[in-house]
Amino acid sequence: RFNWSELIPPRLWGRTLGLQTESSQFLLEGMPFRIFGGSMHYFRVPREYWEDRMLKMKSCGLNTLTTYVPWNLHEQERGKFDFSGNLDLEAFLSLAAKNGLWVILRPGPYICSEWDLGGLPSWLLQDPEMQLRTTYKGFTEAVDAYFDRLMPIVVPLQASTTYKKGGPIIAVQVENEYGSYAKDPNYMTYVKMALLNRGIVELLMTSDNKNGLSFGLVKGALATVNFQKLETGLLKYLDTVQKDQPKMVMEYWTGWFDHWGGPHNVFDADEMVTTVANVLKLGASINLYMFHGGTNFGFMNGALQADEYKSDVTSYDYDAVLTEAGDYTSKFFKLRQLFSVIIGQPLPLPPMIESKASYGAILLHQCISLWDVLPSLLQPIKSEFPINMENVHGNDSSGQSFGYVLYETVIFGGGHLHSRDHVRDRAQVFVNTMYVGELDYNTVELSLPEGQGFRQLRLLVENRGRVNYGLALNEQRKGLIGDVFLNKTPLRNFKIYSLEMKPGFMKSLRQLPAWSTVPDYFVGPAFFRGRLWIEHQPQDTFLKLQASPGWEKGVVFVNGQNLGRYWKIGPQETLYLPGPWLWKGSNEIVIFEERTAGRIIQSVDIPYLGRTQYVD
Repeated sequence: RFNWSELIPPRLWGRTLGLQTESSQFLLEGMPFRIFGGSMHYFRVPREYWEDRMLKMKSCGLNTLTTYVPWNLHEQERGKFDFSGNLDLEAFLSLAAKNGLWVILRPGPYICSEWDLGGLPSWLLQDPEMQLRTTYKGFTEAVDAYFDRLMPIVVPLQASTTYKKGGPIIAVQVENEYGSYAKDPNYMTYVKMALLNRGIVELLMTSDNKNGLSFGLVKGALATVNFQKLETGLLKYLDTVQKDQPKMVMEYWTGWFDHWGGPHNVFDADEMVTTVANVLKLGASINLYMFHGGTNFGFMNGALQADEYKSDVTSYDYDAVLTEAGDYTSKFFKLRQLFSVIIGQPLPLPPMIESKASYGAILLHQCISLWDVLPSLLQPIKSEFPINMENVHGNDSSGQSFGYVLYETVIFGGGHLHSRDHVRDRAQVFVNTMYVGELDYNTVELSLPEGQGFRQLRLLVENRGRVNYGLALNEQRKGLIGDVFLNKTPLRNFKIYSLEMKPGFMKSLRQLPAWSTVPDYFVGPAFFRGRLWIEHQPQDTFLKLQASPGWEKGVVFVNGQNLGRYWKIGPQETLYLPGPWLWKGSNEIVIFEERTAGRIIQSVDIPYLGRTQYVD
């Protein structure tokens, strides 16, 4: 039995020891301690709901919260840092302390996490020689500048900080699963020293799957392991890389993530709880990845590239302990039962769940073609050669990170168009405004119809999400990454439009006079606009675009907030719309549809994430 009711941050202000290891156990302020942790990422959850999710952690029996820190959100443009609003890390960590949760912080710089480029800023790839996650000078200089800004926020919130009252951070992770990358034997020592030299004094940890464990070690950091199935001897394997140390599962995968075009992955609740119980019986500490997954809002989803490129869906529900919208699952109650027996103390009552709203059908009554938007809002750059997204000028020379790039050039006649696999990730091809077809990883050639005189060839290229795991991180430039050929001649003399759909662009879009009533038949690429009227206090809801004909692929904005992507190939069919992002009264909905538009979308009170498939 473990009674940790006194071992919570507010009761231990002014402490000096923090989390330590002694033989096979953790000590917290000199007292035996087991980590019952859960992962929740502040950047995937509306700030208004942070505390609700933390209270649900406590009521489940957890004592520790783990979170990543996404460099590519905190420094979207080189040298410009943002720790405000939903990115207020100090407020998030302080809230965890207030609610009696310790914190294991995972500041990267690489975080994986099914997040674009594993959290690394895309502007790093402007350097053609860039070697990510190594001691390459261009990379370490950028990490140093970032840590110089990040660590002054983190250091005062460490548990054993004595010059202030301290904070909830009991451990800090050095990088993330480096054993699966392992391109530079000096890199982990560099990251460790980058933390220590900036004032990190808490217990350091590494995190790897079994195959990477021995390659991701760094002296002075406790090795931890990640898995879903507890293979025989897996925890004992930790003894082969470090003797007489506590055993910790940093990522016990409670579910799994989804790719566009695949199923919605689920993991059996009983099998999950049995494995957690077995891990605890072996004396190990555990962190549930994820306790609450949340959402890949905007364009922030990652991707995998093994045999083929697969981009992750917008939802990060993960079949976790709480749903994407923070509701309880059977996993929550089964885990609560397990932890309550082990702790031997009554747990706090679970908070009431927020009711969800079904606001019904929403008419998208106005539209404006992308071709009409271009001359009004976007200034192209001119280039003889195609330029990849990251090197398109803008954002104070930080390039373009997300969204779409439009490449225009003039052709004479038609013929055979070949991409030479230089499209990243998907291009719609137009002659003037006539849709011809698509180019992607699988389709690399198209026939262009013959025509009279000179015509515009347009390639609208979508960045579907950069790969976040594996050995191909250095090759994640997007847009056109090389020449495209017409009749074996490379195309030249481009106008290049950056279509990142940032808040300033969306605000200007709303004010254009060229919006018109949606005709009976209208194809994209175009923006569509409608209004949702809410009489009472707004509640969470889910937007369903497959509820009516049309709506093929695109992005949804509500009151200027980018909810993320939809795609008719599924599995995900609803987008989560948090109540705090809605207003009482009129709410503006703007949809960018790439191809075939509908007329209505549905607001429903139940999510649909697709046909399920159990993870083996």
